[in-house]
Amino acid sequence: MRSEIISVTTGSRETVHDITAECADFVRAQGEDGLLHVFVPHATAGVALLELHSGSDDDLLAALRDLLPADDRWRHAHGSRGHGRSHVMPALIPPYATIPVLDGRMALGTWQSVALVDLNVDNPQRQVRLSFLSD
Repeated sequence: MRSEIISVTTGSRETVHDITAECADFVRAQGEDGLLHVFVPHATAGVALLELHSGSDDDLLAALRDLLPADDRWRHAHGSRGHGRSHVMPALIPPYATIPVLDGRMALGTWQSVALVDLNVDNPQRQVRLSFLSD
């Protein structure tokens, strides 16, 4: 298995951050068929495969706001208001994704992208582990 960590600045706002290009560069360097595993080693972030830059990223954040409001209902209550919701989000959007790689390219659907989803406004820096598995 080959693996590397990329650093992502998500900033001080909840975000859906496109990491497709970084993933594509990583698998291209492997030059063979296999599996790309994307993992976020944070308790408050997730990885999603979805259409980006068409409004879907904003729709996802709006849906998460509806499902997980940033208010004082959360038992896990440190950091900014509603921080506990960030710890629940990975149960809905897991901290990993596995993507087939064929001929050095991710076998994503036409409109699919790889995104880091981060509701935690208290931590602007994230790490993402990219791992490549092959025969």
